[in-house]
Amino acid sequence: MPQFTKTVLCIGAGYVGGPTMAVMSQKCPEVKFLVVDINPQRIAAWNSEELPIYEPGLMEVVRETRGRNLFFSTSVEDGIREADIIFVSVNTPTKTFGVGAGEAADLQHWEKTARQIAEVATKDTIVVEKSTLPVRTAEAMARILCANSKGLNFEVLSNPEFLAEGTAIQDLNNPDRVLIGSEQTALGLKACEAVVSLYAHWVPREKILTTNVWSSELSKLVANAFLAQRVSSINSISALCEATGANVDEVAKAIGTDSRIGPKFLKASVGFGGSCFQKDILNLVYIAQSYGLNEVASYWRQVVNMNDWQKDRFVKKMIRAMFNTLAGKRIVLLGFAFKADTGDTRESPAIRVTRLLLAEKASVVITDPEAIPNAKKEFTENELSQIEFVNDPYEACCGAHAIAVMTEWKLYRELDYQKIYQRMQKPAFLFDGRSILDPAQITEIGFYAYFIGRGENV
Repeated sequence: MPQFTKTVLCIGAGYVGGPTMAVMSQKCPEVKFLVVDINPQRIAAWNSEELPIYEPGLMEVVRETRGRNLFFSTSVEDGIREADIIFVSVNTPTKTFGVGAGEAADLQHWEKTARQIAEVATKDTIVVEKSTLPVRTAEAMARILCANSKGLNFEVLSNPEFLAEGTAIQDLNNPDRVLIGSEQTALGLKACEAVVSLYAHWVPREKILTTNVWSSELSKLVANAFLAQRVSSINSISALCEATGANVDEVAKAIGTDSRIGPKFLKASVGFGGSCFQKDILNLVYIAQSYGLNEVASYWRQVVNMNDWQKDRFVKKMIRAMFNTLAGKRIVLLGFAFKADTGDTRESPAIRVTRLLLAEKASVVITDPEAIPNAKKEFTENELSQIEFVNDPYEACCGAHAIAVMTEWKLYRELDYQKIYQRMQKPAFLFDGRSILDPAQITEIGFYAYFIGRGENV
């Protein structure tokens, strides 16, 4: 049996916990990493050759470390008893009921986990918040943990993730920064150094930032809010470009060359999605309101409002272009994942677009190389009865009246659109919601085409 120097546990085997522990186990071979989850199907998938999430490069890392110093299990309590450091990476969705519904984070899974740790742990333990949580949640967790009757000491740290789906392994291997927040006490700083020492196996020390725990918690929300704000900002300008005849890509390039602004997150699109942006902005809105900062709350809420407006505007453009009726028309969505190189569909713009199309009585066909299983979970049984799911994009487009590009998969850049056009109803429409296709080529083929932020094309 190998002799490990310590045991690190991660509670939650989702998009954050699984990849993070996989890379950590690769970089820290002397440490034992346990990933536990109450969902047996998810754990079975992590122990198989078909992982529960798609992420480029993840399978290779898991194969290297699984069974060596990385282990997946449903034995949550055994893991808690063994662990020296526990990362909590449970789901913290937006509340759908009660006070703060639609904005505040739902912390029931987090609180249940904290109480379970307090009840089961048998030694002093470092507990690390990995889930995205409201500011000062660590304080509440510390209260729960320290209420134990066993005289144990728990140091609660914040170590938010800054992973982008589709590049998570790359982000973990070469992060912009690692942020660790702790109490500024002797024990808190000692616990912080224990977590720093894990990352220091491969991350340069100057990239490991240490702060107080509240700054760390807030930084995660603010980072996502600022990124989402850039997307909504350029999308608002895309509408102005269409009205004036300007080209949003040229505008984005012009302002992106300003070193004070930079080029990232200035790609106009049908809207942002994913599990973080909207949830974190709404959480920020709720926090601001709770402190009476209503103007701050209104400012950030507008980022979400603009995102929803962009999706609605995209569908309205389709309706107007296609003679003000979509009823009975076969409309194909190329892509359903919220971004390329992931199967994640959470808050994908395609969800709202699909529902708007169904409301217009359109016949919706969805194709995606990775996201179809998750896409099916986003709709009610009644909605599913009105949607067709097709793996092959050429088959999906056969007989279609219109195509809408919803995800920037490389596959969709390389399709034979001449072949697709020949198989479609005429006139054939194409709506590029991700601006990944060449307008000149598409219109030359014969499509009536619309490209976000590029004047009137249809």
